[in-house]
Amino acid sequence: MPFPRACAELLNSELTQDYDCFVLISNGQNSRFLPAVQKTLEAHSVIDARVGNQSVLVHDGKAPGQRVFHVPVNELLRDFDDVRRIYDAAKLVASELLSAGILTPLVEVNLEGLSDEVRVRYKEALGVAYLGLCQGLWQPLEARQDLPDQDLEPIKKIGLLGADEKYVARLNAIEAGKRVARDLCGTEPERMAPPGFADYCARTFKDSTVQVNIIDDEQEILARYPLLHAVARASIEVKRHQPRIIRLTYVPEGDIEKTLMFAGKGITFDTGGADLKVNGHMAGMSRDKGGAASVAGFMKAVSLIQPKGVKVVVEIGAVRNSIGAEAFIPDEIITSHAGVRVRVGNTDAEGRMLLGDLLSHLREEAVNEINPELFSVATLTGHAAIAFGPYTALVENGPARLQKVSQRWSVAGDAWGDPVEPSLSRREDFDFIKSRTKADDILSSNNAPSVSTVRGHQFPMAFLSIASGLDKHAGDAAHPLPFTHVDIAGSGVENLDWQHGKPTASTVACLVNAYL
Repeated sequence: MPFPRACAELLNSELTQDYDCFVLISNGQNSRFLPAVQKTLEAHSVIDARVGNQSVLVHDGKAPGQRVFHVPVNELLRDFDDVRRIYDAAKLVASELLSAGILTPLVEVNLEGLSDEVRVRYKEALGVAYLGLCQGLWQPLEARQDLPDQDLEPIKKIGLLGADEKYVARLNAIEAGKRVARDLCGTEPERMAPPGFADYCARTFKDSTVQVNIIDDEQEILARYPLLHAVARASIEVKRHQPRIIRLTYVPEGDIEKTLMFAGKGITFDTGGADLKVNGHMAGMSRDKGGAASVAGFMKAVSLIQPKGVKVVVEIGAVRNSIGAEAFIPDEIITSHAGVRVRVGNTDAEGRMLLGDLLSHLREEAVNEINPELFSVATLTGHAAIAFGPYTALVENGPARLQKVSQRWSVAGDAWGDPVEPSLSRREDFDFIKSRTKADDILSSNNAPSVSTVRGHQFPMAFLSIASGLDKHAGDAAHPLPFTHVDIAGSGVENLDWQHGKPTASTVACLVNAYL
């Protein structure tokens, strides 16, 4: 898979032959690579007041390609500043590099005058700058399929000054994973309908360390994933929209010390079903597969890093929530894989239905795994976006809290510009989805939008726990299982723009650096 590869480079003058521009991202005008660049920038400031305030391209005869692109980052010291200042600056300058005809940039990040307390926030600034550039340079899969590659992504390598080979290998694995996640999330709903999603995964992991198993038989899906099948019912009559269960498994060489298990929501298009999305709210719903995309992207990074001691299992439900005569409807009662009778409250709360069955299968396996942690990852609720904005929401059960799962994610996410916001599961969430009659065991949701529902992003975790049977493995159980629900509805696309924003591949960088 072609993408701009990170290259490890030392601080030496011979690099002028290998690159066509020196990119300095800094909070000053000094460089360890080109000490004289400060004088160049000072001289240019006489005619250009942007120097030190905005990115500028200047001539320097000693620089690679005789060009210096200075990208100032001046807001670093305040309590609320973080490494995303570097990420955002790099992402924005990506289009400027292309406009200037720069094809092989050499990047230095030089942050000066920071206290040790502040500097720790920016310890991964060079890697984050690379990831920001790649985010800015990425073009959608549809464009790459239909247009000449050289017109879209001409930058094939990015030199990173001061990075070693091990570091850039890890960065390239993260970016390869992020690219898979962006492709799967962002591609339009016909090319990336469930069969297309499954085919993309099969191609991505062919001849890799990840085993791929795909279930496409409707009767098997009905028998083993009844909640998921209900969501898919209206789509089954259209062959190209039929559901897929995609299982990805990585087993390391040697002893296993930890097992990570993910359920990914892959709604390839969400009409809302019988509770139809109206007033333009259906636009952008091809991105409702972002959770599945994220865990597939993480697995791509796993396949390249090949970590010791960590087993990873992913189950993805790729489903189209269509409208039609066969659509599942509110008030319907469906028994989950775990044997829980679910009353449908709203068909636009479809993601938790398929996740419930996926988690139930993972639960059955987890009791025999070594140190398992379970996760559901989904673009699940608008409430998460309203509550936390562009941050990934985490909701843990008791065993996950005891193992400090959200704390592990928070540390990694803050360091790599992929931040999370921990939330809590409380008794009100479980009360909210209690059955009102003996006809059923649990409600899937209320009939109001999550954004207008109190604790709208927390109570789905309670539903997932009960519908999947994970509530039988809580903190007081004989075999407790740590489970964390991950809602990326606010972090999955740029600027919360579901229709036009680039997919962010949120959680990929966080997960790699939290566990691998």
